[in-house]
Amino acid sequence: MYEQNYLISRLHAASVGQETRNFARIPQRASMTFGELFAGAERMAGALVGCGVQPGDRVAVQVDKTIEAIQLYLGTVMAGGVFLPLNTAYTTPEVAYFLGDATPRVVVCDPAKADAIAKVAGDARILTLDAKGRGSLEEAIVGRGGFTPVSREADDLAAILYTSGTTGRSKGAMLSHKNLASNSETLRDYWQFTKSDVLIHALPIFHTHGLFVATNVALLAGASTEFLSKFDADQILEAMPRATALMGVPTFYTRLLDDPRLDRARAANMRLFISGSAPLLVDTHEKWEERTGHRILERYGMTETNMSTSNPYEGERRAGTVGFPLPGVEARIRNDGQEVPTGDIGVLEVRGDNVFQGYWQMPEKTAEELLPDGWFITGDLSKFDEDGYVTIVGRAKDLVITGGFNVYPKEIESLIDDMEGVLESAVIGVPHPDFGEAVVAVVVADGAELSEKGILDGLAGQLAKFKQPKTVIVLPELPRNTMGKVQKKALREDYAALFA
Repeated sequence: MYEQNYLISRLHAASVGQETRNFARIPQRASMTFGELFAGAERMAGALVGCGVQPGDRVAVQVDKTIEAIQLYLGTVMAGGVFLPLNTAYTTPEVAYFLGDATPRVVVCDPAKADAIAKVAGDARILTLDAKGRGSLEEAIVGRGGFTPVSREADDLAAILYTSGTTGRSKGAMLSHKNLASNSETLRDYWQFTKSDVLIHALPIFHTHGLFVATNVALLAGASTEFLSKFDADQILEAMPRATALMGVPTFYTRLLDDPRLDRARAANMRLFISGSAPLLVDTHEKWEERTGHRILERYGMTETNMSTSNPYEGERRAGTVGFPLPGVEARIRNDGQEVPTGDIGVLEVRGDNVFQGYWQMPEKTAEELLPDGWFITGDLSKFDEDGYVTIVGRAKDLVITGGFNVYPKEIESLIDDMEGVLESAVIGVPHPDFGEAVVAVVVADGAELSEKGILDGLAGQLAKFKQPKTVIVLPELPRNTMGKVQKKALREDYAALFA
């Protein structure tokens, strides 16, 4: 009965005949089988249709990570709806923008936020779901039985994910059934996930990484999960001996390296550690391999494309790169409409079934970034090396133009990060009366005393004068979003008047 719904039929296929196997082992809660997962999703779908959800209607969700929230995602797609996950850290005024823009039929939120959300949700029906899976949504599914998924085709929308809005208003990336299914099927095969795998799922599910990569890949492979509500070093280390894979952000790996319990014996059953959503330092790669015997696999993607490149499962996983374009994904690097030579820096563009359908209600923005022939302009400055590996140099908007010269922050950051006593760095451009922009290095110490002079002296012989920072700022930590990405926009705002 699932065949008529393009995405759900694929997510369900691997569990046919395996209904009694565990999909999720959940700390301090009962485990959930594949059969229970989809039966609950059917009840969710029935409840949403009972609330008036019709094909194409948006279902906005701002709830804690629970297995019920996964069922809600599946149930929304079953009902023909468009799933719209929202970061749990967003305030009510921030949520008001998304709800006003997407005009959802239903909004599901934490019971504690229901009254505030109702005031900004327009005509949407409000349902609640708390961190223990309780709330009015739970009540709405009581007594509901089987549900036949609504017919949906490959190009119908399955989800809208809003970008972080670092360059202005957040944009709603429209993702189709085929966008999600094709990309996850590619990753399942490329990373060799099977029914034998047990994935440690510690990522948030309001983001493409945790929802559409981790969850969808596990379902498509028929793999089990250690389903954690959040990153917890104790729980991850406890699960590792019975698991086979971990998907994480760089912060996961740096924090686990701080724990003396991490060693080769604990990681002996693991076959794959994957990192993404933010750059992984070469130092972290090396320390992880030394401690565990495993080489982290780094990959690259965006909200608009899901995953586009990956280091190989079999073959050299090259630190500092994000590997090769995935099967079925084309990639090119261009400047001013012309492809650049190997080794030169330009803006990465990708094309494939993974590329989104455009920005919700923003046709002009869509036309700027999604070309008529299907190429998407990522905005990421990148280069190919002689072997075809892709290196992400930084965002085009992070490029510093000082005195008419282009400065790529990644080049300077790599040199600073290699210095004794430096944990990490971020290089930004801020307004300067003479140069237009000045190069500024923001540095975090690794438990040592750092001086501006020491950093500048270390760079003096390695960089052209115009690339050298005008000043160095030492901070206890860099500002990050929930996925671990350094927020350079916040740094630029904080230090905008530095040379005024």
